[in-house]
Amino acid sequence: MKLTRILTKKLTSFWLMSLVGVAFICFLTAMVSFVQLTYTFQQQKVTELEELIEQQSSHPERWGFQEWLPPLLNSYRARAFSLYQGDKLIFEYQPETTAKGGVQYKSQLAEGRLAMQLTMPQPFAKSDIGWYGMLIIFIGCVAVFLFVRFGFRWFSAELNGIEHLAQRSSLILSGQHDKALAERGQGKPRLINRALTHLLLELDDAHKERARFDQFIRSNTFLDSETGIGNSLFLKNRLDALSGSSGMITPGVLYLFEMEDLELLGKELADHEVDELLLQLIGVVNQILADKANSIFSRRSYNQFAVVVPQISQVEADQLAAKLLRLSLNQLNSFVTLPDDFIHLGGAYFKVGDDKDALVEEAELALRSAQFQGGSSWFMYDKGAVDGDLSKGSVRWRSFIENVLVSRRVFLFSQPVVDSDSNAHHQEVTCRLRDTQGNLVRATLFLPMAIKCGLTPQIERQVIEMVMFDVLPKHKDNSLKFSINLSLDTLLSRAFVRWLKTTLLEYRHLAPRLIFEVNEDILVNHQQQLKDPLDMINKMGASICVDRVGQQVVSTEYMHHYPISLIKLHRSIVNQIHLRAENQLFVRSLIAGLFRTDVQVCAEGVEVFQEWQTLQILGVSAGQGSFFSEPIEEV
Repeated sequence: MKLTRILTKKLTSFWLMSLVGVAFICFLTAMVSFVQLTYTFQQQKVTELEELIEQQSSHPERWGFQEWLPPLLNSYRARAFSLYQGDKLIFEYQPETTAKGGVQYKSQLAEGRLAMQLTMPQPFAKSDIGWYGMLIIFIGCVAVFLFVRFGFRWFSAELNGIEHLAQRSSLILSGQHDKALAERGQGKPRLINRALTHLLLELDDAHKERARFDQFIRSNTFLDSETGIGNSLFLKNRLDALSGSSGMITPGVLYLFEMEDLELLGKELADHEVDELLLQLIGVVNQILADKANSIFSRRSYNQFAVVVPQISQVEADQLAAKLLRLSLNQLNSFVTLPDDFIHLGGAYFKVGDDKDALVEEAELALRSAQFQGGSSWFMYDKGAVDGDLSKGSVRWRSFIENVLVSRRVFLFSQPVVDSDSNAHHQEVTCRLRDTQGNLVRATLFLPMAIKCGLTPQIERQVIEMVMFDVLPKHKDNSLKFSINLSLDTLLSRAFVRWLKTTLLEYRHLAPRLIFEVNEDILVNHQQQLKDPLDMINKMGASICVDRVGQQVVSTEYMHHYPISLIKLHRSIVNQIHLRAENQLFVRSLIAGLFRTDVQVCAEGVEVFQEWQTLQILGVSAGQGSFFSEPIEEV
């Protein structure tokens, strides 16, 4: 852009200087021609006078010089005239008003018998310019000025068109294709400008088509074709993500509910009525689970569905089971008359460390128990696995978290993210809270309660302060970056965004070492609200990372609307990826969609060498998980 403006100024200056030079040369040539013409005209008069004197000298008896020469010299405005015959003066003329200076002519006439001396005024001194001539000169000057001004404006407009093209080209090279498409402007040549717009539109369509293709692959792999919710493979992946080598990593509940007579009902109803019945059921369940973070809803078979709700107490699980059964029956009965024993629901509560396969078996046993009870009912498998921490009320949790924040009992743990060369790509920072007995409370336990109490902005603000002022100065390697997770409530908090902007401005040298991670589900569902905060973070010099990519089946088009530099695959995609062709297909599709971008792909939850080897073959840049290192406390 700077080079283009310099070129524009140089071309404009050259054009003006050339025009001024041409005008000056034309004016100088006209003046010289005018002077030369007047001298030539005067010379012709002198020559005519010489011829008349020679003729008269050959016939002196006709007219005397005194009779005809004075009037002629007066008409010539001669200032002096002398005619000599040898050394004798035979005629002399002096006008009544004398003037100094002039042009003198001396010549020999009549074969040397006569000598003439004539003084004439300057030839152009007689050319007086009147008002008419002045008017013509003025009109000519105005016409030239207007022509020059019009030419300058036209030339500048043409060169500004080149600048518009340069602006769009600069935006394209910097990867800001949306802005380049919006800045259609008045680029010239118009043909090139239209060609850029056409190519940008086709590129935008290609991105959208690529996102639709990615979503199509994910939908056909993980979604049920009839209902649009997760299929059995989707459920298996999500349960794998909620469990580790030592069992489940978070408490929660698994529900299985079955519509026994759906096939018989399908014989009585038309196909579209059965589809409408399923859509009614799915709508009710999704509405109930809307406020349950990270909940899972999938279809295991034709008439059996599964719901997983993490971070819930057993009392709340019982209430939720009754609510699911009651509202589902009410909704379906309003659509069609159902048998009394149409829906049965079985649930199994799990805690940290429980076996995943045993959990599914317990939920199936609970479903069979509900069916044995008769009628549409629910049954919860009870093994006394109540999580006492989750049973606390919101008031106690708020009091506990506020006391932890005041006494600064937030402790940081970091886990390295390793690139393909076994070098540290960055460190992901998580936090845990220490209670009054000295026990550490894991994030999977207190974060859902912090969200309920509205205290996540305060927790994450304290984590950022600890990273910037305690952790970063401690590490001598200035190239090592640290990533921090941000929740939706934090990003939507105006007070937090103002504080973060002020802090990053004050410590601009630390901003490039920070990476802020945001959940993919949050970015997809809140694009308009998160655009400005994330743009601000990127402009301050920090990086944006999207984590849990692949946890939900969504379009990847959002990646082109945010300043994303890094994405992290969800552990459900990474788990046993060397044995799952469908997960490999998803990773290939995702990386292909990011071709020719600066976005890097990392993987979370890498536990065995085979997973890491497969991810490297697929093109994943870095990995994170127990295969490399467990989280380490930052002392």
